[in-house]
Amino acid sequence: MASVQHPTVSWEPMLDGQVFYRKQQIYTMQWDIRNLSDYIIAGARYGGPFALMRDPHKMVAFGQGTFTRPTIQVFSSAGELLLALPWDQGNVIAFGWTSAEQLVVLNDEGIYRIHDLQGDYQQFSLGSEAAELGIIDAKIYESGMVAMTSNVGLLEVKGWGGGKPLILANTGLVQPPRCWSIIEPDQTISRHVEVLLADEQTIYSVDNLESIDQSIHRGPFVQISVSPNGKLIALLNGSGLLWIVSSDFQQRYAEYETSNEGLGEPRQVVWCGSDAVVVNWDELVLVVGPYGNSLRHYYTSPAYTLNEMDGVRIIDSSQCDFIQKVPSSSEKVFKPGSTAPAAILFDALEHFERKSPKADEAIRSIRPELAGAVNDVVEAAGQEIEPYWQRRLLHAAQFGRAFLDLYNPTDFVNMGQTLKVLNAVRYYEIGIPITYVQYVHRTPQHLIQRLTSRNMHLLALKMCSYLGIKPDDVLKHWAIAKIAKSKSPAPPPSGLTGGVDEDDAVCKLIVKKFRSVGAGAESGGGVSFAEVAKKAWESGRGRLATMLLDHEPRAADQVPLLLAMNEDLLALTKSISSGDTDLVFHVLLHLLRHMTLGDFFRLLEDGGATLDTGGRLLVVYAKEQNREMLRDYWYQDDRRTESALLALEDATRAKEQENNLDLVKAAAKFFSEDKERGFEAKMTDDHAKLLALQQQLEKESNGKIDFYGLSVSDTIRKCIVNGMNKRAEGIRGAWKVSDKRFWYIKLYALTEARDFEGLDVFAKSKKPPIGYEPFVNHLVEKGFPKQAATYVPKCDAKVRVDLYVKCGEWRNAGMECKERGDKARLDELRRTAPNNLIVRELDQILSSMS
Repeated sequence: MASVQHPTVSWEPMLDGQVFYRKQQIYTMQWDIRNLSDYIIAGARYGGPFALMRDPHKMVAFGQGTFTRPTIQVFSSAGELLLALPWDQGNVIAFGWTSAEQLVVLNDEGIYRIHDLQGDYQQFSLGSEAAELGIIDAKIYESGMVAMTSNVGLLEVKGWGGGKPLILANTGLVQPPRCWSIIEPDQTISRHVEVLLADEQTIYSVDNLESIDQSIHRGPFVQISVSPNGKLIALLNGSGLLWIVSSDFQQRYAEYETSNEGLGEPRQVVWCGSDAVVVNWDELVLVVGPYGNSLRHYYTSPAYTLNEMDGVRIIDSSQCDFIQKVPSSSEKVFKPGSTAPAAILFDALEHFERKSPKADEAIRSIRPELAGAVNDVVEAAGQEIEPYWQRRLLHAAQFGRAFLDLYNPTDFVNMGQTLKVLNAVRYYEIGIPITYVQYVHRTPQHLIQRLTSRNMHLLALKMCSYLGIKPDDVLKHWAIAKIAKSKSPAPPPSGLTGGVDEDDAVCKLIVKKFRSVGAGAESGGGVSFAEVAKKAWESGRGRLATMLLDHEPRAADQVPLLLAMNEDLLALTKSISSGDTDLVFHVLLHLLRHMTLGDFFRLLEDGGATLDTGGRLLVVYAKEQNREMLRDYWYQDDRRTESALLALEDATRAKEQENNLDLVKAAAKFFSEDKERGFEAKMTDDHAKLLALQQQLEKESNGKIDFYGLSVSDTIRKCIVNGMNKRAEGIRGAWKVSDKRFWYIKLYALTEARDFEGLDVFAKSKKPPIGYEPFVNHLVEKGFPKQAATYVPKCDAKVRVDLYVKCGEWRNAGMECKERGDKARLDELRRTAPNNLIVRELDQILSSMS
């Protein structure tokens, strides 16, 4: 390891050695690009790729590798070509990267596309007004975009879902600014994007509400750069003065004359973290510190700089570098002459390896601060890019831990895992030079998502397994990519089978992979086969989609896609087997909306016993919501009894007599068509005849008497009450009402009409089949005891006494006892008599018996 340079070799001091900056070469570029100044470049932060497109305003020699039409090339930080996007959608105004490493390309008509690293894209528009005015410039950031129209209007796009752009406040400018920049929403107090426009001598600050002149009068400005934390702004004016101010323009921090370099206007002004500003000329990169100190780095070809949250990434034709302020933990360990406990602990390890007693002396000298020293050494390991020094620092931390009685090793273990991950993705074939600070800020899940978007599924899966992260998203992306790359099987010749081997193989491979990782839904994981099947169906692989859906245990995920695929019978079968009634109703209603009734009923019929549950649920729904459809369903299914019952139920709800009668007649007809329902058919037919007769009776009474809907008994009773005796007799004969029933009906009717004379005539017309006792009881019940008493003598002798008492005729009851010679009964009546007058009368009868 003698060839490995010490970390301090790349350090350069600033502020008389109070601050150090370091430049580390990360990669030797793998491309054959010779001059980056011929390109428009956009880099993705956090070690992301670079997008390059030939600058149409520059003349270039035509030769090998030259594209005949505009093409955007995407390279990793190591110069590996990831993607080439031919562009044929007008003039490219700007392109940039989202947080998900998707490339956004905007043209002059307001059309923008969002490309992933596989070349697939979504297309959106800024609207018709933007297309009419034209777009002249744009600033694209991770979560949105601000576009400038030809009339210097500003349109903000929030998120990448294709939402309607928001018009920002009127800038008040009549000419496009010389330069402009934005402060991203998460860096402003208002949480809204803020646009900085350089006009003449000043800067305008524009948001969604107002445009404010900052009145700084030191322009005209040619470069504006906002620090990664949004707190500082670097301004470069036309005379070459670099000026650092606060983002609210209230504080002035530093000035630097770039004109002293004698190189003219720089190509870029970007931030190195939030501590220093980097000014980039073609072959000179100048790092300007917070107090006007500077460092110079020279390149053999034009360089491009990209600011990161903890430094600046620089690429040229031959290499990729990273410049940053040396972290405090690294300074503590490696700074020449450092007496920090971390430096002493690192030296103690070297003494120990040389078997020098100085190791023990060093440990003893820092024993009170040893825990803090171990933490600093662990932190320093994360800040190093070279694996050799990472291992040395972790060995030092491990050595220091051995002298501690109590120490939580979590940070040590986590750092070891993190460094293994970082070294894997920093490898040039992967080309993601993410730093430890960036990794912590963006989380491991985000790094795994970036690997997945590059189709590096194996590495992403290993990382998930190593870090204990669910691999669901990786497996889903892998399965979709596998489907996209596999060939769609050609249809077999007519009359032959085959052509499905490819679908079978792909399905088996996906299922096997999901089960082996334990990520499939049927294994309790979070990957849904339905999501993968949906992509298969969208790519024209319907059979493969159906096969994948067979492995989806969640019917709620299966069924919607099956419906979209027009697999109606299978969707209904799956919903029924799930036991989820809501899901069954969803399928039934969907089919009702998209099929003719005949096809829908035929589908249920063809399903046989499997779809019985669906039919029953359809009946439940239809009874409440669509009875006409239910009537059709039962009719075509030859379910005559159910149709009849439905007609009778509807008859009870009908408000018009004619509708009611028609429904009853329909029910009778349905019953008559079922051989096993002869009785019901006869009863329903009789009921229909009765309703027709009742309509006739109402007509005869000129609508003054309501008959409709009454029973046979009530109809007869009402006829008698209203003097329609012949009608009553006719109904009696037509419906074969028995004598006993008729006598009861007429008794009740004449009593109700208080026609006691007619009742007497009726009672004497012949011997009542019900006897006379019902006459007495009913008249007493209705409050006519005197009339009731006239019928007691016609009753059986053994009940006359009780009936007289019920009528209140106590004297007649006593006389009845006397005639029968029942002294005991008379004595009982005397004891229960209601008053003394009756008692005296009974005493007289009793004495006459003596």
